[in-house]
Amino acid sequence: MPGGNTHDAITFILTVPAAAAGFYFTGSFAAAAIVAIAFLFGGLMFGPDLDTISRQYSRWRFFRFLWFPYRSFFKHRSRWTHGLIFSTLFRVVYFMGIVSAVLIAASYLSAIIFATPAPHMADLVGAWSGLGRLSTLYGAGDMLLLIFIGMWSGAASHTFADMAGTYIKTGRTKGFL
Repeated sequence: MPGGNTHDAITFILTVPAAAAGFYFTGSFAAAAIVAIAFLFGGLMFGPDLDTISRQYSRWRFFRFLWFPYRSFFKHRSRWTHGLIFSTLFRVVYFMGIVSAVLIAASYLSAIIFATPAPHMADLVGAWSGLGRLSTLYGAGDMLLLIFIGMWSGAASHTFADMAGTYIKTGRTKGFL
């Protein structure tokens, strides 16, 4: 299995082809830049090794606590963390859920500290719905898809490198897909 330096090098090297693919399929430099940035983020910050105390996990610095439940719940290199099909989607859903939980807790804590009425759950759901409506109104759906494709590709490069390393050492690839 490659180390952190190798994974980072692979991510940096493959960023240019990822951007080129983004431009090839969309014909837009802006789309290519979005894919490239998301690829970097997916490979360096949002990759499969968030399930261990790793370089990716350490890069979150103060916000590492957001990944503690994820790290505690999953076995390293499980299908849910290193799988090609659902792992990035699962991390996105997990991250949105954790951020929502932290924001809800912060809003209730703020209400207690400042002696203001606690927000209703409908208000919090309405805030997320409002973000969804804004993204639809301004056509951000395509941008969100490009971001997800870039993040998935960056994380997949990590998984492919792990698969290659495992295959070279043991001749086995089972368990990744």
